[in-house]
Amino acid sequence: MENVNQKRLFIAACLALLVTAITFAIRAKITSVFIDTYGLESESVGRAMAPAFWGFAVAMFAGGYFIDIVKTKTVIWMAFGMHLIGIVLLLIAKDYTSLFIANVFMGLGNGSVEAACNPLVTSLFPNNKTKMLNRFHVWFPGGIVIGSLLAALVMDKLNLPWQVLVSLLFIPLAIYGFLFFGQKIPETERVASGVSYKEMMRNIGAPITITLTVIFMILVANNASISNAVTSNYLTPLIILGVITIAIIIEGRLVNKITLLFPLIFACMLLTASTELGTTSWIEKLLANKEIHPMIILAVVTGLMAVGRFFAGGLVHRLNPIGVLIGSAIFSFAGLLLLSISTGVVMTVASAAVFAIGVCYFWPTMIGVASEYTPKSGALGMSILGGGGFVATAMVLPIMGKSIADAGPIATIKSMSVLPAILIVAFIFLYIIIKARFPKKV
Repeated sequence: MENVNQKRLFIAACLALLVTAITFAIRAKITSVFIDTYGLESESVGRAMAPAFWGFAVAMFAGGYFIDIVKTKTVIWMAFGMHLIGIVLLLIAKDYTSLFIANVFMGLGNGSVEAACNPLVTSLFPNNKTKMLNRFHVWFPGGIVIGSLLAALVMDKLNLPWQVLVSLLFIPLAIYGFLFFGQKIPETERVASGVSYKEMMRNIGAPITITLTVIFMILVANNASISNAVTSNYLTPLIILGVITIAIIIEGRLVNKITLLFPLIFACMLLTASTELGTTSWIEKLLANKEIHPMIILAVVTGLMAVGRFFAGGLVHRLNPIGVLIGSAIFSFAGLLLLSISTGVVMTVASAAVFAIGVCYFWPTMIGVASEYTPKSGALGMSILGGGGFVATAMVLPIMGKSIADAGPIATIKSMSVLPAILIVAFIFLYIIIKARFPKKV
């Protein structure tokens, strides 16, 4: 990669993800401001914040489909522009409409960062993809920790207006814009290796079915009547799942005549994202009666995730990516069960640490697995996984909320442990398939 400054571009990508992560922490902090100060209903604030999730997914899918046409550099500067507009609009937001529009731009900016920077990292480090993706994704939990500390300092300790907190986003935004400015951005790995766009689509396995499935998931996540209809009984989601599975098999095996490895990875991504982001998003309610402030638990979880991802290289080298995922699913399952029975500060913190070790490697390693074992799926594959993960989280959050209200937090934690239990079986199955197809890589 002649004339490509790997170190500078990687730092710039990490700072772009840092902006994304801090927006999540700030958003969680200022929701009460719009309720208490500007008189919005809680439901209205929730709906105004929703574009942060589905906007993320929309940008990732669009970026995945078009990044090789418009080039990575264009998507990076789209992310910068969306972030800039979103921050400015958030600073002047005072009602539902202005808050909603601000979150649309923030969500699209955040999704564009992932759509551009995941394939950029794999292009910069083709021989250490999973290791460097883990190091890149250090900055998501790391950014949440930084954002949470800044929020506590600025608003709670210094008692400054919330606009001061939001304005701090301009600092990492300006730095990552400066670092990207004037730099040569390498082509995606798919383009560099000469794989055609048609072949990339084919290696997704069932791109049309998967895309339509994610669109349906967005509708379920954002429409209460559709969501209630889908979750009204156990038979309906099973029928829907069956129809989707049959459609994937028909499109993948009969039409595209290719292995269904990527759809299997995609299905696992939906469960890993829900396990990680669903649990941490509801952590304040789930651990409200555990004799320790839930935000301390969140800091423990995200802090351990950041450290674990930074040192992921040695672990990936010893176990290979699928081995890491199997171990992650086991630890996640054990962590959730322990949290459901933990009493006292020490046991709760220890249980949270076990859970953190589990979910630590899920997100970046899933993207790394797709890049390692379905490389021709290209930037589109990585974007589909990331977008699908966020949409799955948006779907599971209201389900968890209803469960907390009806069955209580302990029962909800136990119910969530079913997801990593399924993943243990799924990852073992994935290991068997990949070992048969890539014996030298496993």
